[in-house]
Amino acid sequence: MYGDSISERLTIVNLGLTGLRALVTGGTKGIGRAIVETLVEEGASVALCARTKSDVVATVEHLRERNANVTGAAVDIADGTALAEWVTDSAAELGGLDIVVANVSALAIGDDEESWRKSFEVDMMGTVRLVNAALPLLEKSSAPAIVTVSSVSGREIDFAAGPYGTFKAALIHYTQGLAYQLAAKGIRANTVSPGNTYFPGGVWANIEENNSELFGQAMALNPTGRMAKPEEIARAAVFLASRAASFVTGTNLVVDGALTRGVQF
Repeated sequence: MYGDSISERLTIVNLGLTGLRALVTGGTKGIGRAIVETLVEEGASVALCARTKSDVVATVEHLRERNANVTGAAVDIADGTALAEWVTDSAAELGGLDIVVANVSALAIGDDEESWRKSFEVDMMGTVRLVNAALPLLEKSSAPAIVTVSSVSGREIDFAAGPYGTFKAALIHYTQGLAYQLAAKGIRANTVSPGNTYFPGGVWANIEENNSELFGQAMALNPTGRMAKPEEIARAAVFLASRAASFVTGTNLVVDGALTRGVQF
């Protein structure tokens, strides 16, 4: 009796995303794009946004050619009013909201005040405003989930230890606070912290082209001998957003190929 049950559980993996409705910020490139594609492949309907309208249009058209139920808009995450309107409009178009993925970053690593301001407005407040706008809608969902994308730079000191690392660490704290505060409402909140992630047109591809010394140093730190692919990070994020992770909340899931060596308790 037990053998058959265990066998079935091992061979059938159902994330339970069919029919769910998700928002993904920064959904046209890299990790965000991979998250959108993975959600769609698992049966979810998705609304995505990014700053560049042409990128949004191209992404939506490409996914619709694959019969995906997807919509998109050009949104500046630092514009709180525009962000809230996008959340409301997208939820109306999708017929509700179940999942929110906060993926956008200013990618500011300089130590100047402008970099600190951009990181605060985009990485931190962009996430806070997104969640605040989505919460009334998530409270109506039967499977509500929040996923924030942080970084290993949020848990260790590296070359991005300025505004980027500081606010990525703050995102982990913020998300775990949400998990505790929203648990009674059944709303889960988790963080994914990727290691170095390489894709054409991305940060590390740019560093490889323009700062080969830094790229070589970073690559040498990866014990697997390579950087992550966006889809490898996306699978972790989508799992956390899914019904399959129904009792996972308040977790920071590090996906870094053993890049970081600090023990996470």
